[in-house]
Amino acid sequence: MNLKERAMAGLLGGFAATLVLSGLREAWARFGLVFETAPMQVVNRVEELGLVGDLSSGRRRLLTVVAHFAYGLGTGTAFGFLRRERGGPVEEASVGAALGLLVWGAGWASWLPLAGVHRAPWTERTPKVLLPVLDHAMFGAAWGLANWAVGGRARDD
Repeated sequence: MNLKERAMAGLLGGFAATLVLSGLREAWARFGLVFETAPMQVVNRVEELGLVGDLSSGRRRLLTVVAHFAYGLGTGTAFGFLRRERGGPVEEASVGAALGLLVWGAGWASWLPLAGVHRAPWTERTPKVLLPVLDHAMFGAAWGLANWAVGGRARDD
């Protein structure tokens, strides 16, 4: 696959993985495990900083969804650039899960706390801090499978 094809497969994989992550978070919310997601926290922080005016609940929800999908599509595209060699579905899901954990570490343990969006994970005192780790691994695994399916089986450069 050339660079453009890898980017497109990564983008589509990011879209599919974001849908999977959204479903997982919705399920966790129904069980009372998650009340505010990272995209919600980012939008709240942007509003606190005065970067957007007062948002109605509908506009806040729309901005949250747009931010969530933009991050997922951007991450999926970046993953597509990184994956030059392809394996089978199990390998792609595993590599995707590892990349998802890398994204979690880059975001949740660095720029999100530095931007004041939330506290660093090691300062939390609840096991719920592990949920973002699990959902990023799930995002990555879903991305790997979707990217593998979209790009076809014979995708080596």
